[in-house]
Amino acid sequence: MSVQGRVTPDRPLPPVEGVTHRFVTVRGVRFHVAEAGAGEPVVLLHGFPQHWYAWRRLIPELARDHRVFAIDLRGCGWSDAPPGGYDSGGLVEDVLGVLDALDLGRVRLVGHQSGGWLGFRLCLAAPERFSAFLAVNSAHPWPRRRFGLPLYAWRYWYTALWEYPGVGRRVLRHWPGLTRAMLRYWAGRSAGVEEGAVREFAQACTAPQRARAGEQLLWQFVLHDIPALARGRFREQRLTVPTLVLLGDRDPVVRPQPLLGAQEFTEALTVRVVPGGHLLAEEAPGVVAAVAREHFGRA
Repeated sequence: MSVQGRVTPDRPLPPVEGVTHRFVTVRGVRFHVAEAGAGEPVVLLHGFPQHWYAWRRLIPELARDHRVFAIDLRGCGWSDAPPGGYDSGGLVEDVLGVLDALDLGRVRLVGHQSGGWLGFRLCLAAPERFSAFLAVNSAHPWPRRRFGLPLYAWRYWYTALWEYPGVGRRVLRHWPGLTRAMLRYWAGRSAGVEEGAVREFAQACTAPQRARAGEQLLWQFVLHDIPALARGRFREQRLTVPTLVLLGDRDPVVRPQPLLGAQEFTEALTVRVVPGGHLLAEEAPGVVAAVAREHFGRA
């Protein structure tokens, strides 16, 4: 191990100019963190089936005036993939533990897709740790009632192939073509998601322990978060961290209509729609960076 916790990774990391890498151990799990820049800290949380490299285009943009940390979540990228701990409560503890290990107090937070959902859980659990939150291509916990789960959940049909215990891990491991197809579908006509990155994300899910981890990440959401949504559990909680949800107008998964009108549960949340699909940080990193700076400045 080299100084300041930086180590030589077990397999090559895709290069991104200005990015260094370190590993920290939290709750018995070794987490990989990509780091760049200097200034006020910004933490990035990726979605599934991706890892820190999903931020490869956004990191240089934000690193011009921020210290950026992109965390590989439990089971993803170059972090360890233990058998358990993939429920949202456990993931919240993971991220807060990584922030402590990095000696980060209050940070600005950006999350994409399922990383955005985790961001909401973090802001509800520990609002004192986050000065502002940008959720990219992500739903929030207070959808409008007339857009019930059955009417909206069909957009997440693809997760059925990845989440069922014993089945999802086999699909992720042996059918990487499905992962590649979903990433291409999400990006649509965008040229920002190059084929090499698509192959990297799909291949990363084929390792046995990571295929199992991906299955568990999704299955734990089915077991815990979806029932909590259905019971209206989050309507008992109030968001206080200034939050912006950024959506693409061509996003085939997350649409703005169910996400409007959450003021009953928070005065801190707004929704903005920009041109793009479901992978905005890769398709339009300049736009996402500009929106982030504007939002952070207001917060």
